[in-house]
Amino acid sequence: MTHPVLIRFHEVADAVGAALASATDRGGSGQRVGQYAIDLVTDAVALPMLRGAGFRVLSEESGLSGGGDGAIVVIDPVDGSTNFSRGVPWYATALCLVDDDGPAVALVADQASGERYAAVRGEGAWRGDGTPLVPSGCTSPAAAIVGISGPPGGDYGWAQFRALGASALDLCLVAAGTLDAFVDMSPDAHGVWDYLAASLICAEAGAVVVDALGRDLAVLDHAARRTPIGAATPALLDALRAVRTAS
Repeated sequence: MTHPVLIRFHEVADAVGAALASATDRGGSGQRVGQYAIDLVTDAVALPMLRGAGFRVLSEESGLSGGGDGAIVVIDPVDGSTNFSRGVPWYATALCLVDDDGPAVALVADQASGERYAAVRGEGAWRGDGTPLVPSGCTSPAAAIVGISGPPGGDYGWAQFRALGASALDLCLVAAGTLDAFVDMSPDAHGVWDYLAASLICAEAGAVVVDALGRDLAVLDHAARRTPIGAATPALLDALRAVRTAS
């Protein structure tokens, strides 16, 4: 796909990947709990590239920056930075362009494996090699392999679960049919940068992602938090959401 925004997104992901590859400090940033030195390093790499292309930017690490009232790029330079800090190969760069009509262009770049997932609104979703993403089609929780974030509080009736530690990638696995669903088990723990790019990728692939409490996911507020649930089919989503909201 030669969409100009996607081209820039791939360039940003490449630059962040280079910073990750050369990183020597995997410790905390010293600025806030849960933030790592590499979060600040990669944010400093990505922001000039995006603002230089004329975008405003909403980043997990630095908030909203850039002037004007044009489109906004929502970015998590390293989703799964705790994984990166501990040497767990499951972390990504997630970018999503939001225009007046909502999420429009998305890229989630798996920085450990090199795999990439992309989508353009109305044009579909695909892997980095151009292969279309296809969800599993699972409709039954009893048959579902579910990715989670946060500790489960009981038996939810699904076949198995995985807690992998990078929600953007976890949701992309739903789009790709590797996982059947994703459920955030924590109350309002995710910022928009954690899920928005992957939500568009899921939607364009044919999967569905909602907030557990029915709120808008495309909220451009650095302080806002949501509880995303994604599934391969509406039937599976409804079943998982009913159990999640009852817990």
